[in-house]
Amino acid sequence: MNKILTMLLKPKEWVTRFLLAFIVVAFLVMGFLGYLGPIVTFLDADALAFQVGELRFSAYLVVKAVIAITVLYWVTSLFSDLSARKIKTLNKISASNRALITKAFQIVIYFIASLIALDVLGIDLTALTVLGGAIGIGIGFGLQKITSNFISGLILLFEKSIEESDLIELEDGTTGFVRHTGARYTLIETFEGRELMVPNEDFITKRVTNWTFSNTRGRIDIDIGVSYGSDLDKVNALILEAAREHPRCSKNTDAECFLVGFGDSSVNFTLYFWVDDIIEGRKRPRSDVLFSIWRKLKDNNIEIPFPQHDLHIKNPEALK
Repeated sequence: MNKILTMLLKPKEWVTRFLLAFIVVAFLVMGFLGYLGPIVTFLDADALAFQVGELRFSAYLVVKAVIAITVLYWVTSLFSDLSARKIKTLNKISASNRALITKAFQIVIYFIASLIALDVLGIDLTALTVLGGAIGIGIGFGLQKITSNFISGLILLFEKSIEESDLIELEDGTTGFVRHTGARYTLIETFEGRELMVPNEDFITKRVTNWTFSNTRGRIDIDIGVSYGSDLDKVNALILEAAREHPRCSKNTDAECFLVGFGDSSVNFTLYFWVDDIIEGRKRPRSDVLFSIWRKLKDNNIEIPFPQHDLHIKNPEALK
């Protein structure tokens, strides 16, 4: 029985579609020529009808309902299949997102077809307004977050602000690669190997850093302090040399070193250098450059001082 209903409502083979189209056209022609009049009168007779309150049900209404629903859902299935094939050709959209759009589109199509079917059968839709409104409010409160995440996912899809393989950093400091964007969540793989399912709404309502949105370049900052007796020009040159020697230091943007202030125990410098592909990581080049700076300063007898404070005792006799 289920197979017969599926075949009628969603025919797949071209022969079935041709036969259904032929039957529909034949009925329309016979109705237009007036040959269906006696059949309609017979099926709509009181002997084949019954009353439920103010509603009258007859064999004619049942046949009309079957034909109307079959034709509507047949046309709807054709339109749904055509739209699904069209969406599958959108190669710029991932397979999961194409399936998401297809399902949403099919839900809308079948919902509209159901409303048309009720109207064709003569069912007063205003009688369902109160019930539908109550159900809609309940569903609205219950599915508020799900709907918000679904719409946020569509916004991310069309804006292309967050895509698979992007390196992102969330507002709470979580950093990782985007592995999948679904209807409710986006899957983030962190550097520790954890897989976090972040609601799509968070990418719309909160601040998100996309390190690879327009390019893969990234800057690395290093703070260094040296003793006050050091040759500051030589320190500056050694720090820049340590950065430029590293193989991942960008050749397109030169490293820069700045004297940023005189601290309590040291003269403070800040080093900026760039890497061309931040996806390969920032900690390794930062660590390598720090090791190199340490060795160069040590070889040139330049001290990195410990924090120190001078303590002056006003009344040393009180200690005795």
